[in-house]
Amino acid sequence: MAATSRRLEGNVALITGAASGIGECFAKLFAEHGAKIVIADIQDQLGQAVCEAIGLSNSKYVHCDVTNEEDIKNAVDIAVATFGKLDIMFNNAGIVDPYKERVIDNEKPDFERVLNVNVTGVLLGMKHAARVMVPARSGSIISMASVASNIGGAATHAYTCAKHAVTGLTKSLAVELGQFSIRVNCLSPYAIATPIAITYFGLDKETLENKANSLANLKGVTLKTYDIAKAAIFLASDEAKYISGQNLSIDGGFSIVNPSFNLFQYPENL
Repeated sequence: MAATSRRLEGNVALITGAASGIGECFAKLFAEHGAKIVIADIQDQLGQAVCEAIGLSNSKYVHCDVTNEEDIKNAVDIAVATFGKLDIMFNNAGIVDPYKERVIDNEKPDFERVLNVNVTGVLLGMKHAARVMVPARSGSIISMASVASNIGGAATHAYTCAKHAVTGLTKSLAVELGQFSIRVNCLSPYAIATPIAITYFGLDKETLENKANSLANLKGVTLKTYDIAKAAIFLASDEAKYISGQNLSIDGGFSIVNPSFNLFQYPENL
């Protein structure tokens, strides 16, 4: 990759849930763009393997359960101790709960588990990133939301509730931290064939992508994890230096339309 395209040169990024799936893609692309990477995850072997793929001089793995505040604090402290600072905090770790068609079948422990990881974990990541970014008067905090942060009926009740909460936290923290030149944003992708989604829906990658494409608003394009990672690079970079408090939708217009109106349907034979 040409040096001129290394948009995160000199930055230090901590990414939660980066040992596999979309987080792994984030970590590798951030590193390609010149960032030093701290991977915070509970999957020790996978996390270490990602570091080895990136290069051990440019990355470090830290065991971190995002629901444990001491783990989050430790991960941030290790990032600063290892690389001297923290420029980018990416709250990516997240889980899903079992799908239940009826709310009366939902279990309280499942709901609480999703909110604990997907909301409390994000809050703790924001808190401890702010702890070191405020004195530095700079930084970018990014969190993973979802198309389910904008609409209902796209995920379970717990997941939808959690991702709506992430957008609320993003806006609230952007207001607080703006005075310190710290930007806070989140990303809301449409359905992508990540390992967790493949397992959740019980479909292979191709079938899941075909299903997502059949329901999508933007046709002829398949959303990939790499597309989300490129959007994250943009938000983390100086190219987005005046963007804060935003929920960037990467959904091909899915969340802005009610297709039942069918107002703009062209003839199939056109």
